Amino acid sequence: MHWVSDSDGSDNFEWDSDGNGEQTVSFNAAGAGSSALAATNTDAPGPSTRVANGNGKAGRSASLVQKYVDMGFSEEIVLKAMKDNGDNGADSLVELLLTYQELGNDLKVDNDFASSCAPKTADDSDDDDTLEIWDDEDAGGRSTRVANSVDDSDDEDFLHEMSRKDEKVDSLVKMGFPEDEAALAITRCGPDASISVLVDSIYASQTAGDGYCGNLSDYEDNSYGGRSTGNKKKRKRYGGQAQGSRGPLDGSCDEPMPLPHPMVGFNLPDQWSRRVDRSLPAQAIGPPYFYYENVALAPKGVWTTISRFLYDIQPEFVDSKYFCAAARKRGYIHNLPLENRSPLLPIPPKTISEAFPRTKRWWPSWDPRRQFNCLQTCVSSAKLLERIRVALTNSSDPPPPRVQKYVLEECRKWNLAWVGLNKVAPLEPDEMEFLLGFPKDHTRGISRTERYRSLGNSFQVDTVAYHLSVLKDLFPQGMNVLSLFSGIGGAEVALHRLGIQMNTVISVEKSEVNRTILKSWWDQTQTGTLIEITDVQTLSSERIEAYIRRIGGFDLVIGGSPCNNLTGSNRHHRDGLEGEHSALFHHYFRILHAVKSIMERL
Repeated sequence: MHWVSDSDGSDNFEWDSDGNGEQTVSFNAAGAGSSALAATNTDAPGPSTRVANGNGKAGRSASLVQKYVDMGFSEEIVLKAMKDNGDNGADSLVELLLTYQELGNDLKVDNDFASSCAPKTADDSDDDDTLEIWDDEDAGGRSTRVANSVDDSDDEDFLHEMSRKDEKVDSLVKMGFPEDEAALAITRCGPDASISVLVDSIYASQTAGDGYCGNLSDYEDNSYGGRSTGNKKKRKRYGGQAQGSRGPLDGSCDEPMPLPHPMVGFNLPDQWSRRVDRSLPAQAIGPPYFYYENVALAPKGVWTTISRFLYDIQPEFVDSKYFCAAARKRGYIHNLPLENRSPLLPIPPKTISEAFPRTKRWWPSWDPRRQFNCLQTCVSSAKLLERIRVALTNSSDPPPPRVQKYVLEECRKWNLAWVGLNKVAPLEPDEMEFLLGFPKDHTRGISRTERYRSLGNSFQVDTVAYHLSVLKDLFPQGMNVLSLFSGIGGAEVALHRLGIQMNTVISVEKSEVNRTILKSWWDQTQTGTLIEITDVQTLSSERIEAYIRRIGGFDLVIGGSPCNNLTGSNRHHRDGLEGEHSALFHHYFRILHAVKSIMERL
């Protein structure tokens, strides 16, 4: 997967905003590199947790306590764990600390310990923003508020606001992790995340090649499956394994399926062609062809399980940053041919500055981003944008490293672009459509909140189309498609842009809003038959057989089940394939198996 387009061929990207009458600002950016500007906080304000002896100096036991406090554990938890651990050694103590850290409120200890472990909450009841947002005051109570005045007390407040995150960054750095990776892990997982969760996030990012704005040619000097050997000790300690050593798919291995670095799939357009040794079992060979998608950075064991259900086929992990100006790390399991793939034309821009040239005027030299992060279902609040503006206005030019670090972290987290002097703004829905490969106004006509949600859950059309392009020559007379979890029609748009005729599409999608979007697009662009079903759970084998008899069978079964319980941004219900929403994957397999069985029998 590499370069692909979603535009209609127009280089002008100045669409009007729908909703509040304000003129949409089109974005653009410049810069390169993947590392964040960050300065280690060695003088963060706050009370000391060091235990002193009678003369005011830290004793030997106090140093041991401080060692674990520096790793991110509270002093109370450290003292309790040391008491409960006895003489069992350092490894046992670390395990106990991690256990207590994860238990949080459920930890049955003295009142003092319980009060220190209880997570704090924050209320942002005065937020008038009508969009669905992640609260700017996160679950740990850390406020990112920046004062509106320039006096010394406001500067001190700003430093206090950053000190908590800096303490965790310092702890991770002392454990041997790079500072920028530590900061990014906290941004992803939130400031309330335990050290063990942050370590897992850093390892997953290292394995996946997770750079926010890495150079597009970074993969040229690496072979698929290759990686640096500099973190072997950490991988061993925290459950990692060597890249390229694919574990068994029988569920006996608890290790995560290794992700390629760089995440370029089996091949990319207009790049080197390498041999991929992928043999499909007899029961997986198409037609019918199938194509399944979900987030790459899923909890441990998820992709092993998915692969086991889908005929033990090796997943193809791809980051859509090689196809557009935004990252989107996804895994795909399919039985499509791998030869003769071709990208959509015109090739879309791969950098922010190329995609949105008007932002180039305002992009500061200290913002190195060249691409956006994964496009989400929600956007930042207006209050955060104002805090950033005030912080920059009250700073020198360029801002001090501490302010730069704060602003860059928020810009990366929320995909903010520069639209004026000291002014950032989130992407408009129209601009998200452009980055994801959908036609202009594809989601227009629904609320902005619904547009963000629908687009954030969609396929990246250019990436998917590159994989599906092999079907064009196989089905010159058109195809019958069973589209599961159709969303806003990413698969259908991809096939249409490839010039593949869709004779009949049976679309299964729960959201009425998404069904409306797909139906509207279909009526404007297609001549075939669209049949819409509201729930995969109602698509029984008998109903599938009736459709197969009616239309003559399916040529492609495509879809991606909900990722709600898989994505790292879901801190509260990341339950894997057993989660309420992500468990619907099993219906994808059930339906696929029924289609194959019925078509073989008929």
